[in-house]
Amino acid sequence: MLSFSVVTGSISKNKLTCRLSTSVACVLLLLTTACSQGETKSAQSIEAVNVNNAVAASNNIATLRIGYVGSSEPTGPLGWAKKKGILDRELQKAGFQNITFARFPNGPDLNEALVAGQLDVGSLGDTPAIVLRARGQETRLLRITQFNTTAWLVAKKNGPRSLAELKGQKIATQKGSYMHRYLLGLLAEAKIAKDVKVVHLMTTEAKAALERGDVAAYATSSDLGPYLKSQGFPVIDSSANHKGLSGTSLVVATESFLAKQPDFPQKFNAILTEAAKDLKANSEEYYQYHAQTTKYPIEIIKVSLPLKQISEEPLPVEGVKLLEGTKKFLVSQGLAKSDFKLTDWVVNKQQR
Repeated sequence: MLSFSVVTGSISKNKLTCRLSTSVACVLLLLTTACSQGETKSAQSIEAVNVNNAVAASNNIATLRIGYVGSSEPTGPLGWAKKKGILDRELQKAGFQNITFARFPNGPDLNEALVAGQLDVGSLGDTPAIVLRARGQETRLLRITQFNTTAWLVAKKNGPRSLAELKGQKIATQKGSYMHRYLLGLLAEAKIAKDVKVVHLMTTEAKAALERGDVAAYATSSDLGPYLKSQGFPVIDSSANHKGLSGTSLVVATESFLAKQPDFPQKFNAILTEAAKDLKANSEEYYQYHAQTTKYPIEIIKVSLPLKQISEEPLPVEGVKLLEGTKKFLVSQGLAKSDFKLTDWVVNKQQR
């Protein structure tokens, strides 16, 4: 059986030990995902875990507390709705006087905030969202915002060039993420899961680790993969080459929040649908925003994010199939504690 356990041993004379330790506790406590991009730092991780005392205290009907994984500002339909003022305009009509955002470097932190009642809504990847639901946590799936998100396996320079050459090597990834699930699926497919050592490493540390040769390869996100390729790091594989190994991005809400706001899913989905259509209609402007937010060159963003991946509807058929496949894989490997029906996870029809 494949494992999501965290390896805490040293990497190249303990150079990465201190970098790994800040995330180990979170992953052990609550396995989830993240696709951390841009320039997220450890201090920001602490800020995200604590969220904000004022935000945590403002749990009332007039305040909506949104958590997201990523850069200084959210991207995709949620980020665009925020930037263009669509979110504020429509949610104020719905009676929300305050909208707060909390940024998280990875899924473990965001999930902990959901469990602790510090967030109402979370925007995160499929793997952590599924694992959290499988633990019996009372969340509801509101929307698939993006599907077929590519993960990449990038090697160090002058290192391995094929999966076979990874035998006996150390591979890093951000554990609990869709990239991690891709890597485990890839290793199982290639029948070399027992021949490699998978360790946890945040996305922000990947380039430096590859440059030092601390790891042979890194399974990374849709943005960082093409960026590392442009920097001369060889690409061994991509989830685009494998059916069912790419990721989806989701929006979930707590059942306690939805009990107070039964009309919220329909209103929120209308906002994100409007934002998705608007960003596609103004693609160049959106790509510039995404690039500025994530700190990647716009050429990289255009490669990493074909706009056809962004859904204009809450539950696109292709996205649901991919999500079901991800759930089955996580359950089959014992990575998700229990199985459940996606139809039971989706908000009730009257809430949609």
